[in-house]
Amino acid sequence: MNNYIDLNSIFDIVGTIAFAFSGAIFGARKNMDVLGVLVLGIVTALGGGFIRDLVLGITPPNMFRNSNNAVIATLTSLLVFLVIYLKKDNIDIKLLTLLTKLMTLSDTIGLASFTITGIATALDAGYEGKFLLIFVGTITGVGGGAIRDVLSGSVPFIFREQIYAGACIVGAFAFLILRYFISRDLALIICFITVLIVRLVAVKENLNLPKISN
Repeated sequence: MNNYIDLNSIFDIVGTIAFAFSGAIFGARKNMDVLGVLVLGIVTALGGGFIRDLVLGITPPNMFRNSNNAVIATLTSLLVFLVIYLKKDNIDIKLLTLLTKLMTLSDTIGLASFTITGIATALDAGYEGKFLLIFVGTITGVGGGAIRDVLSGSVPFIFREQIYAGACIVGAFAFLILRYFISRDLALIICFITVLIVRLVAVKENLNLPKISN
């Protein structure tokens, strides 16, 4: 059990840093000031967990009972802002392309990490329902990004980007199947890898769900 808790904590920190990084870059690309960048970084990192805790009846949500993740998200977002601000006079196409790739990669890492923490938190709370585990894993992964997009006036990624929430669902299904054959820790790690692979392949191959286009 202790190893499981440590694994959950590690992915929680990894996801927080990754999502704060991607949220802050998103804000910087939207030409927001330092407050806007910080807000987007923080809500991207903490929003999914906030929604998850409300769904699971964990009150007050963990972000208010333990400020560590909020501090990590704030420092990460501030660092991103400072680096980009200091480079603002030398921003060119290459740098913008690099920022876009970094945002996609960090967003994918956050997506995979928080799919795991969503499932793990539900299991720790005593929930075993398959639909609930899939739902909280997915909403923890995509929730923060959806809030970020709404605040920035953009259509949420989950409705327009290459397979996004679908990657979380596939990873959650992988966990639900594998947990009966291997240890829970290993099943969670494979869930993480599955989300990463599905999302990165979708980005590389520009795979999308069917949609109505003009």
